[in-house]
Amino acid sequence: MDRHASWVASAVSGRLVGPDVEVTGPVVTDSREALPGSLYVARRGETTDGHAFTRAAAEAGAVCALVEHPVDGADLTQVVVGDSTRALGDLAHAHLEDLRSRTGITVVAITGSVGKTTTKDLLAQVLAAHAPTVAPLRSFNNEVGTPLTVLRADLSTRYLVLEMGASAPGNLTYLTGIAAPDVAVELRVGSAHLGGFGSREGLARAKVELVDGEVPGATTVLNADDDLVSAMGSHAKGPVVRFSVDEGVPADVHALDISVDADDHPSFTLVTGEGRAHVDLGLVGAHHVHNALAAATVCRVLGLGTADIAESLSGATALSPHRMAVSEVRVDGHPVTVIDDAYNANPDSVRAALEALASLAHGRRTVAVLGEMLELGDTSPALHRQVGEFAASLGTDVVVAVGQGAGALLEPLAGHAVTEHAATAEEATALVRGVLHDGDVVLVKGSNDSGVWRTADALTGQGDPQ
Repeated sequence: MDRHASWVASAVSGRLVGPDVEVTGPVVTDSREALPGSLYVARRGETTDGHAFTRAAAEAGAVCALVEHPVDGADLTQVVVGDSTRALGDLAHAHLEDLRSRTGITVVAITGSVGKTTTKDLLAQVLAAHAPTVAPLRSFNNEVGTPLTVLRADLSTRYLVLEMGASAPGNLTYLTGIAAPDVAVELRVGSAHLGGFGSREGLARAKVELVDGEVPGATTVLNADDDLVSAMGSHAKGPVVRFSVDEGVPADVHALDISVDADDHPSFTLVTGEGRAHVDLGLVGAHHVHNALAAATVCRVLGLGTADIAESLSGATALSPHRMAVSEVRVDGHPVTVIDDAYNANPDSVRAALEALASLAHGRRTVAVLGEMLELGDTSPALHRQVGEFAASLGTDVVVAVGQGAGALLEPLAGHAVTEHAATAEEATALVRGVLHDGDVVLVKGSNDSGVWRTADALTGQGDPQ
């Protein structure tokens, strides 16, 4: 970011306290990430108040801070606002609109119950091979992560790829108010966060806010294999482009001849109006074909050639942590394969991960560590049981459920698998270590707040590499 403090104050309707310094470093909400020239945003969180770290940010090099009240003793310029988080969004909006007035920047926004982060990672890698591209770090997709990503764009940025999440109605309306997309991508209406929406139809009404928030004339990219997504075309403000993995489904871009190799890496033929090209993905799991196809469709909308898209997709990797990362490790002397997909979970993504576990095992014993799927509301017990039924149908050998709400998934597995119920990730780690055999394939999957990523880290980070 390269802005004067007075410009920042004007953009957020704030009061400038101190000299009109120039902000030349990144915008941060964590004082530990401040660099010389940074702008520090002091937010009030559930357990901490960022204002207490304003002086630490200044000592690290921050020259300006967004604050809700002046902080005494902090040696930096301050812009006083009513709500720091909302001011962060206002600042990002003003920054983006200024870039739009001066450059040809294109904003691509992606939402969906599953696949947002992987699609974002794939798309960013393909676009970056052709022009300067900015995309979120990890899974920055909320009222803090989205503006922080926008504020990383500069005059050289050609493509700004954003991941937008929703845990309640109105979330996407707020985010598109910060960064209205030129290309809006809808992946899938699944069963994530049903506690906040009541039903898939309620979730669809929230997800369509992304399309409603497009710029006039924007292109809408829709998954034709999801009926609720495909119906969102009626909200589009411009062209609608659909993608499908089914040749019989009308769509503009298809993935055909899908297969997986011995390591569960999928391949497919990318079919567009321009031609065909073969894609070999480096990701694990056939479910990633949909994510790659969504990314490819956006690239076609932006004018990239089919062969170039296929080549870049074939060289792309999973950039974000805990996303179907496969490791060969030795745990307590046992050589095992660990599939770390522990960042987040909902019924759709857990089923896909269980399928990948079964496919990758090739007859070896399978162990699934499944953390509680959160934010499912009253449907939680039934949805957990359905996951258990699916695991049983695949013949999963050992299932460790983590968290109180995850216990329901063990009910259908009685008599079909070895089952364990752990209260915490640390307890789950101990249980897994106690049941491991040589050659086992272990899946770790769960909602982020279930903490099972700590089990994945313990198995992969503390195990001795083979």
